[in-house]
Amino acid sequence: MAQAFHRHPTSSLFATDGKPHPLQDTLMAVTLVLGALAFITAQFHNLHLISSWAGLVGIVTGAYGQYISETTRERTLLIIGMGASAIGFGLGMAHGGLFGGVLG
Repeated sequence: MAQAFHRHPTSSLFATDGKPHPLQDTLMAVTLVLGALAFITAQFHNLHLISSWAGLVGIVTGAYGQYISETTRERTLLIIGMGASAIGFGLGMAHGGLFGGVLG
């Protein structure tokens, strides 16, 4: 029964099944970067355009990544990125929105 708990030394950090997932890993990385950007820029009132747009794109990218994800690690990091994107999007919308001050 010891072989049931044997870990594969060739498995990737992001692919727990031992197979490469380049599209899923890319979507995961983009979602995390956009989430961090949206969250950080949402702390500044005058950067609402960046935070709201980065948050919106991060939410959409993360949702598609969740749809096609294959491993638990991908899903976990996508949820973290989507959460940060959602917070950044919400605060960006509260500070002025997607087009605040540009169209009027």
